[in-house]
Amino acid sequence: MQNSSNYVRHILARMRGNMRRAAILLSGRKGRAMQNRDPLPPGQRPQDILAVLLLTVGIAVVAFDIPTYPWLQSLPGEYRSAFRAVTDFGKADWILISTGVTCLFLLALDAGRYAFRLRMAIGSIFTYSAFIFYSVAATGLLAIAFKWSLGRARPKLYEEVGPVRFDFLAFDGTFTSFPSGHSTTVAALATSLAFIFPAYRWLIIAAAFWLAFSRVMVGAHYPSDVIAGTLLGMTFTFFTVRALARRRIGFHLSAAGKIEPNMNVRSASACVRAVWQVLRGQRGADRVPMEQSTAEQTERTSA
Repeated sequence: MQNSSNYVRHILARMRGNMRRAAILLSGRKGRAMQNRDPLPPGQRPQDILAVLLLTVGIAVVAFDIPTYPWLQSLPGEYRSAFRAVTDFGKADWILISTGVTCLFLLALDAGRYAFRLRMAIGSIFTYSAFIFYSVAATGLLAIAFKWSLGRARPKLYEEVGPVRFDFLAFDGTFTSFPSGHSTTVAALATSLAFIFPAYRWLIIAAAFWLAFSRVMVGAHYPSDVIAGTLLGMTFTFFTVRALARRRIGFHLSAAGKIEPNMNVRSASACVRAVWQVLRGQRGADRVPMEQSTAEQTERTSA
C-alpha cells in the first residue's frame, strides 16, 4: 500500500513538473508571437466572419428552415434511421475523454529519458491532443451558453410555435436549438484535424459535412442552427491554431503566411518508424548517454 502511494505521488510530481516546463515554454514564446503579429487578411477578420454569419444564417432562416420540417416528414423513415446511426459521432464526450486521457498519460511520462524521435512523437501527440481538447471543449461551452440564452424552439415544436420562435433565457431543453452543439463540436474537430493533416483536408471536410447535416436529417435542428454551429466551431478553432502558429507551438506560419503543422510527413514517418521499432524490440527506447545528434541540435535551434 505504501509503495502504491509513493508511486502515485511520484507520478503526480512528474506531471506537475511537466506542466511547469510547458508553462515556461509558453511564456517564452510571447516575443515570437509579437514578431508574427501580422494583420489578418480580408475575410479572416472578426468583423468579416460576423458578416458571413449574419448573411448565411439569415438566408438559411428565410429560405431553408421553413420548408425543412415538411420535407423531412415526406421522406421515408429509413433516411432518418440511417442518419441516427452516425449522428452521435458529433458528441463531444468521446473526443474530450480520448484526448484528455492521452494528455494526462503523456504528462505522466518521463519523456527526457527517451531517444530523440520518441521525444518528438510524445511532444507532437501531446500538443495536437491538447489543441483538439481545448478547441472542442471551449466551443462546446460557447454553444451551450448561446443555446440556453437564446432559447430557440426545436423542430419538434414546429407545428405548435413555428420555425422562428425564440424564448430568451427559457432554460427549457425544447428551446435549445440554436446553435447546434453537435455541429459546433464536429466543426471544431474537423478544423483541428484539417490543420494537423492538411493532405486529408477535403476528406475531413466531406465527412464533417455529413455529420453536421445529420442533425437536420434526424429532426434535431434547423439548417440555420447547423450553419451557426459550424461557423462557431470553425472560427474559434482557426483563431486558436493561428495563435499557436505565431508561437511555433505545433504549427508555424510559412513565408506566404499559411498555417502549417510543425510535424511534416517526413518527420511523422520517422517518429512512427522509431516507435514501431521500439515496440518490436529492434531498438532501445532510452536516449544514448552523451548523445548530441544533429536532429537534437536542429530541435533546439527551431525551439
